[in-house]
Amino acid sequence: MLTDIEIASRVTPKPIIEIAAGLGIAPDELEPYGPYKAKISLSIRKRLQDRPNGKYVVVTAITPTPLGEGKTTVTVGLGQALGKIGARAVVTIRQPSLGPVFGIKGGAAGGGYAQIIPMEDFNLHLTGDFHAVTAAHNLCAAFLDNALYHGNPLDIDQTTVQWRRVLDVNDRALRDIVIGLGPGNGIPRQTGFDITAASEVMAILALATDYRDLRQRLGRLVVAFNRKKEPVTAEDIGVAGAMAALLKEALKPNLLQTLEHTPAIVHAGPFGNIAHGNSSVLADLIALKLADVVVTEAGFGADLGFEKFCDIKCRVSGLKPDAAVLVATIRALKAHSGRYTIVAGKPLDPGLVTENLDALREGVGNLVKQIENVRRFGVPVVVAINEFPTDTTAEIELVRQVALEAGALDAVRTRVFSEGGQGGVELARAVLRATEAPNSFRPLYELEAPLTEKIEIIARELYGAGSVSYLPSAARALRTFTRMGYGDLPICMAKTHLSLSGDPSLKGRPEGFELVVREARLSAGAGFIYPIIGEMRTMPGLSSQPGGLKVDIDDDGTIRGLF
Repeated sequence: MLTDIEIASRVTPKPIIEIAAGLGIAPDELEPYGPYKAKISLSIRKRLQDRPNGKYVVVTAITPTPLGEGKTTVTVGLGQALGKIGARAVVTIRQPSLGPVFGIKGGAAGGGYAQIIPMEDFNLHLTGDFHAVTAAHNLCAAFLDNALYHGNPLDIDQTTVQWRRVLDVNDRALRDIVIGLGPGNGIPRQTGFDITAASEVMAILALATDYRDLRQRLGRLVVAFNRKKEPVTAEDIGVAGAMAALLKEALKPNLLQTLEHTPAIVHAGPFGNIAHGNSSVLADLIALKLADVVVTEAGFGADLGFEKFCDIKCRVSGLKPDAAVLVATIRALKAHSGRYTIVAGKPLDPGLVTENLDALREGVGNLVKQIENVRRFGVPVVVAINEFPTDTTAEIELVRQVALEAGALDAVRTRVFSEGGQGGVELARAVLRATEAPNSFRPLYELEAPLTEKIEIIARELYGAGSVSYLPSAARALRTFTRMGYGDLPICMAKTHLSLSGDPSLKGRPEGFELVVREARLSAGAGFIYPIIGEMRTMPGLSSQPGGLKVDIDDDGTIRGLF
């Protein structure tokens, strides 16, 4: 089997102006970055405002293993497959962080014969949006420390500063540092770095609907509290306008294409844990005016990215999904039996790659629960069984029957990794049928409900928790946020993606457990509260054998070893 980069290198992309023209994007609405990628001007929204929207399909998944379940590959492959059956489709997905690219997980362009191209550009810098977010975030940090140094006119309580710095590289050595050491170098204090995808600025970029909204959200960023326990914002320290200027070009979505020349809009990359893990609102608003069907992706399982898609992203955009696709793999469902452990970078247990119907029966509870989670929002769901060569007919049929009994409209095996769009034609037809099915989309909770009630609804109804408890610091923070007027914000739960519970070792469908809220933080600019369950790493580290060791460049400038 060829590597992803070898497959991608054998396809010549169409000129991006040709892709844009096929979508109906006018020449003055396109800003090319070389021949194969471009930014879309926000002026297009005014021209297309009266055009009806296409169908809106969101791809989610069961609780994934550390290897992922091919959700992006299925998203891209479904977009290609829709083209095979005559539907004009657009794929909208997040841009990957350089951390995973050079770490273990790899890039986020899809895989095999279902990829975004140019995949090197997609995974490395693209049009510089991540760098703009990094610069804007760190400019805010510099202004904050500058205010502390020059007499602290805002009376900031230094112990409450919550605005760290960011860098788009996995670097555990920067998690906890001391700055300002040495004469004339500022006020010494403890701080650290997060990865750029974890920045609230990235979440804002993904949720902003226009330049005014971007500017207002940046102004609302809370960076610290003063000694009266009042919030200090980016507006207060005078940096919000400069941050917006740095993000002017980054707010424009990026147009690329798949291996089969299906248009793909790639924009923003918010973390799937402490942020909402979805591509931008603007990308979807534009794509829906241009396509018959828009296929977007929500990060991690349906308990995380899909819930946040519905309760956060859709509230901002005013959109509702017409159908959902739930990606599952046989090996992951076997792992959810609790019999096997999957470790990234190590060979799979033989039991995961040979027929074992007993292990599969013990693990399918996770699939059932995630189907129930999607249906809880009133959205029709189709299960995509992402097929591997080791899957057997009996295993696939078992998963299909379980999915149908759990309420999925259909359960379809897909081979987009090995066959491209043709391997997803059956899925594409099932998805189009689902978009015509009855739909009663509704958020999980009302915004006016107390913060604790919203947290407990998510915990009980989506995770299966029996109870929720709060450490004193978390309970105190939630009361403070309510007192400050932030009680009507939605909830963005930060927990492990490897379990429905807060414990990554609990596989399958755990029930009746206690969910412990360790901490609660405010993202006033993005517009949500995020309770923290368990240990959340906002700056990953590299493994002993990171993927970046394989990446190099030839004398002619060709990149090698990138997956």
